[in-house]
Amino acid sequence: MKCVAATLMMAGGMLAGTLVPSQAAVLNTMDDVGDAIQACWTPPADAGNSTVTLSFSFKRNGSLIGPPRPTAVKVAGDDKARKAFIDAAIAAVKKCTPLAFSPALAQGVGGNVFTLQLVSPKK
Repeated sequence: MKCVAATLMMAGGMLAGTLVPSQAAVLNTMDDVGDAIQACWTPPADAGNSTVTLSFSFKRNGSLIGPPRPTAVKVAGDDKARKAFIDAAIAAVKKCTPLAFSPALAQGVGGNVFTLQLVSPKK
């Protein structure tokens, strides 16, 4: 069966709090997943108006299948700034995983490819 690609296009963090998402409530939707990852996102202070879109897949247990990969990047600054921005975005996804998926969500996400856009400044 072909892997179905889904897209999470989110701009800015929507959750606040001190809990690590993997320790938070069970996630029921892909919007919940995007919100949880956005909560872990801290863009570099000098990133200006930058964006990175990452592509990644989950196992049913909420862990990643391999590292996130940048698929689209628009970063203000030089190569060093670009690398720092991409590294911060990848670190946000890794820091948040494994996530706690509901049984229904876990059945639908395993092995599918998802994309998430992270932006700066974080709104």
